[in-house]
Amino acid sequence: MNLEHSYAIDLQWTGNRGSGTSGYKAYGRDHVVSAVGKHAIEGSADRTFFGDRDRWNPEELLLAALSQCHMLSYLAEAARAGVVVVGYSDAATGVLRQTSNGGGHFTRVLLSPRVTVADPAQARLAAALHAPAADKCFISASVNFPVEHAPEILVLA
Repeated sequence: MNLEHSYAIDLQWTGNRGSGTSGYKAYGRDHVVSAVGKHAIEGSADRTFFGDRDRWNPEELLLAALSQCHMLSYLAEAARAGVVVVGYSDAATGVLRQTSNGGGHFTRVLLSPRVTVADPAQARLAAALHAPAADKCFISASVNFPVEHAPEILVLA
């Protein structure tokens, strides 16, 4: 099966302070990401790059997309395997290395999912399901850096 899905967003730069990009520090990095029927996301650059720390930056959004994708793939794998997951959280981290030419790239991401299962007998299987979930995550399959996993499995008390 080879299905193709299309996605569309709109991006609007809102950081013109009156003189456009007349200088590197003269313009704001603020922007709004939107899609039909969805709440807008207020974005900016990371504070290191003269952005607004109160807005999402692209690096955080990439990290969030990887975390979300793994969670959704994992929950699907759990449901198929009959593992009853009653809680899921993640504290994801990523490392971006700047290069001498002003660019940069992520070198790794670590997802740390904390999964709570209803049945203690399912804990081992619940841990094992992270590998097939990682293989099915569309976003992690689309990046060129390692996405590692350090899951913790808890049992509902």
